[in-house]
Amino acid sequence: MKIQMWIGKNVKPESFAKAFFDAVAAQDAAALIGFFTPDASVRWHCTNECFTAAQYVLANCEYPGDWASEVEHVHSLEEQDLIITVARVWLRQEGRSFHVTSFFHMEGAQITSLDEYWGDDGDAPKWRQDMNIGAPIK
Repeated sequence: MKIQMWIGKNVKPESFAKAFFDAVAAQDAAALIGFFTPDASVRWHCTNECFTAAQYVLANCEYPGDWASEVEHVHSLEEQDLIITVARVWLRQEGRSFHVTSFFHMEGAQITSLDEYWGDDGDAPKWRQDMNIGAPIK
């Protein structure tokens, strides 16, 4: 994957999001670093962590396992240079699954900052199951 394809004014948010999460799942450090400006920052709010782009790539690429991803929603607020995504990321061999909501702050075709909120997928807690409310989404 070559990041040069993103350079230009006509970045398609859906294509950008798919390529980004494909690189995340493939743990492709060379592709991932190219998505970011040199001074970009990444914040994982659920664990109170802030990374440089290089640290984010290291954390992502050293995470054990064989990963897959699927972008479920993409929203673009062009006037704010913002792309918002919801993606599912999962371990192929273990079946563990996560959803991430990501806020990509863009400068041209590169990320200047990324705010992410990760959550584990799983069953509703027992107390809510006992109430017999709600229904499965899928």
